[in-house]
Amino acid sequence: MDTRKRSWVKSLTWRSFGIALLCLISLLITRDWKQMTIITVLFHGTRLILYYYHERIWERVSWGKVKHPLEELPVNKKLTPEDLDIVREKLRGLGYID
Repeated sequence: MDTRKRSWVKSLTWRSFGIALLCLISLLITRDWKQMTIITVLFHGTRLILYYYHERIWERVSWGKVKHPLEELPVNKKLTPEDLDIVREKLRGLGYID
C-alpha cells in the first residue's frame, strides 16, 4: 500500500506534466496570460485533489492485486523468536519452506 505522502508526490508529478500541457493549449487559444493562468490553476487544482482521493480509494480495492502470503500477520514491533517461529510455521503451511 502506498503511503499518503507517496500518493501526494505521485499526484504532484503527474499534474506537473498536465499543467505544462494545459498552459500551452490555453495560451495558444486565448493568447492571454491571465486567462491561461486562471484556467490552468482551477483545472489542475481540482484534478490534483480528485486524483489523490482516486488513488486512496483504489488502494482499498483488492481486485487485481497480488497478495503477499504473510500479509495477514500483524507486525507492530521487532519480531521476537516466538514471532519468527509463527512466521516459519505459516510459510511451512503454505509450502514455501520445508
